[in-house]
Amino acid sequence: MIVKKTIIHYNVYYKNTIVYTENTQRVRKVEKPISVGLLGLGTVGSGVVKIIENHQDKLRHQVGCPVKIKKVLVRDLYKERSVKIDTHLLTTDVNEVIHDPEIDVVIEVMGGVEETRRYLLNALRNGKHVVTANKDLMALYGSELLAVASENHCDLFYEASVAGGIPILRSLVDGLASDRITKMMGIVNGTTNFILTKMSKYGAPYEEVLAEAQALGYAEADPTSDVEGLDAARKMAILARLGFSMNIDLDDVQVKGITGITEEDLNYSKRLGYTMKLIGIAHRDGDKVEVSVQPTLLPDSHPLASVNDEYNAVYVYGEAVGETMFYGPGAGSLPTATAVVSDLVAVMKNMRLGVNGRSAVTPQYPKRLKSPCEIFSKYFLRIHVKDQVGAFAKITAIFAEHGVSFEKILQLPLKNSELAEIVVVTHKASLQDYEEIFQKLRDLEVVHEVKSSYRVEGDGQL
Repeated sequence: MIVKKTIIHYNVYYKNTIVYTENTQRVRKVEKPISVGLLGLGTVGSGVVKIIENHQDKLRHQVGCPVKIKKVLVRDLYKERSVKIDTHLLTTDVNEVIHDPEIDVVIEVMGGVEETRRYLLNALRNGKHVVTANKDLMALYGSELLAVASENHCDLFYEASVAGGIPILRSLVDGLASDRITKMMGIVNGTTNFILTKMSKYGAPYEEVLAEAQALGYAEADPTSDVEGLDAARKMAILARLGFSMNIDLDDVQVKGITGITEEDLNYSKRLGYTMKLIGIAHRDGDKVEVSVQPTLLPDSHPLASVNDEYNAVYVYGEAVGETMFYGPGAGSLPTATAVVSDLVAVMKNMRLGVNGRSAVTPQYPKRLKSPCEIFSKYFLRIHVKDQVGAFAKITAIFAEHGVSFEKILQLPLKNSELAEIVVVTHKASLQDYEEIFQKLRDLEVVHEVKSSYRVEGDGQL
């Protein structure tokens, strides 16, 4: 057939040039790839490169065009890496990424906060879509970055910032969009879950298990962010912000880490039918919320109690759907990179449809936090008391003053001591009442020491 005339049509969303004949019959399609700039080539960055290179057929099928990594920001051009990459793609100058007019999407996997924030703000203002795995950044500056993204009609996605390869954020935003989320409970830090699993199963001391976690790469040389609950708190702030459509800040999260947990605490937990986990809790009652991260006792029958080692899980309660749980690897090169590239695919699909920058939804509700008198839970207490007549009666009198009763009680003498150990699990009490009880117990003459105190969850409290 002789083509007398052609019409050239350029589709900006597909970035494809399509050539038509005079009778509009398509004869050729030239695919222009989406160009990506990568900030960081560490563990996650290397995984992103591998997935993009190895899954080109899948990506092309999903969005109709290939994906090309155009530039990668690194600190050292000559460092040996676990992934093969053309050295001409590497740069130490961030401007070659965020100011390159040919780069469509910037993927940030370099970490850091203040410097990274400036890079991503510049990228968004240059009209580039952004995908990030940076939980610290999103917990602190997520609202600002999302606002700038919306102003510049850009996408900003951050699925990998919470729970690694588990698609929890997209599930909240899309899969559960029609429901009203009332509560989220999560094991969102693999390091602490690995440590508590080993301590509970094998009776290993905290310091020994921490050293093992560091040797395996589950814990950093400075593990403070993990073991003190700060990492989990950042993730819970992000989850609460999305799940409750409310501007929850990191400072709104009450945080307690795992460094004070002892072998005795774990043994008594088991004896009473509980498993100890570092749990992030975000709970909404009416228009008020609470968000916390703390060591928590869960009944052995609770689904989160069986989540062991470095794995993560998030338990979500919705008014319509009921109870759902999302489970999987919370970290690692390829699991986290999978979440990053999934966000990239979402950006590319939005480019195809011409709806970039419209996915960010401003919070629906003003922030209203529960006061201590509005937060209710059960509590585990371990107390050393003088082993004398009337000691337990004095303790129970303090609880009775505040209308708090006991669900479970253990009382045992301590070997080679004039003290006895009392372990109780209370019925539900307000945080305000419990804190007052706790202080009165510490001041009570028959109490030698309040050894430990933990929240108890999962006994049908909703």
